[in-house]
Amino acid sequence: MDVIVFGNVTLDVICYPVNEVPRRESISFEQVSVSPGGCASNVAIGLTTLGVPTALVAQTGDDDSADLLHQYWERVGVETRFVQRAQSAPTAVSVGLVDSDYQPRFVHTPGANGTLDAEALDLPTLAAAGARFLHVAGFFVLPSLLDDRLSRKLAQTQGLGLRTSLDVVFNVRMDDPELRASLWQAMPYLDCFMCNAYEAFRMTDLRDPEQAARALKEHGAANVIVKLGEKGCLIEGDAFRGRIPAPKVDVVDTTGAGDAFAAGFIAALCRGEGFTRAIEAGNQAGGRVVGELGAIQAWLE
Repeated sequence: MDVIVFGNVTLDVICYPVNEVPRRESISFEQVSVSPGGCASNVAIGLTTLGVPTALVAQTGDDDSADLLHQYWERVGVETRFVQRAQSAPTAVSVGLVDSDYQPRFVHTPGANGTLDAEALDLPTLAAAGARFLHVAGFFVLPSLLDDRLSRKLAQTQGLGLRTSLDVVFNVRMDDPELRASLWQAMPYLDCFMCNAYEAFRMTDLRDPEQAARALKEHGAANVIVKLGEKGCLIEGDAFRGRIPAPKVDVVDTTGAGDAFAAGFIAALCRGEGFTRAIEAGNQAGGRVVGELGAIQAWLE
């Protein structure tokens, strides 16, 4: 494997279009997608489809939903031997309601993701198996990750020759200064920190993306990438500062766009491409995914 993706996985049920959910009434919609979801699964599937051997480190329940996830992962070639099956919790499920403006809202149960912690990362074993890049996905939806153990794990990566990145994903936990502290502890060990503009605002209370990126950079990551959707990305880095635009595409569903960006970006770095070219590849991957319903449908075609 070249890349380890560590983080949350779910079974996604994406429904379109759903503009309102009235109480005590049934609603209908035109399209549905049932597939693996969750930030880590989305990134791992994208990387594998892009030709990068990728291992997933995650936790499911021991149930039929987990069997379905494994079928998809095996179909595309994701390495799953490090995916644990928990007996005490079900596989996480997300129901995504995508409105006519292509914006998703999620009804979610965390399931087995709730107990996934940094101890699941045996970095020396993973590095010995060939891994050279670690991506942490869905940080704030993993409650058992919000302590100092991840930063201690990440401190090992330099000695093992692993490059690192982390993407937060929105959750109200990012509003809690005590929980944010666990992220700040991890930042000095990150080559790339990723978030979108809204997440940057929630973590810094700064509405200007450039100011927010600079504030995040002060916590020690080598590069901060703030995703701006159709406007591309803003980078505050040791070697590069500025914006890189995204290609213009027709949007069907924005679910998984940020995860696709991470996959395209990391895949380009693994191919030896430069930083700005990797950002462009991430933008292209995000544009690919938003043209289909669901987070991974574009990867499966």
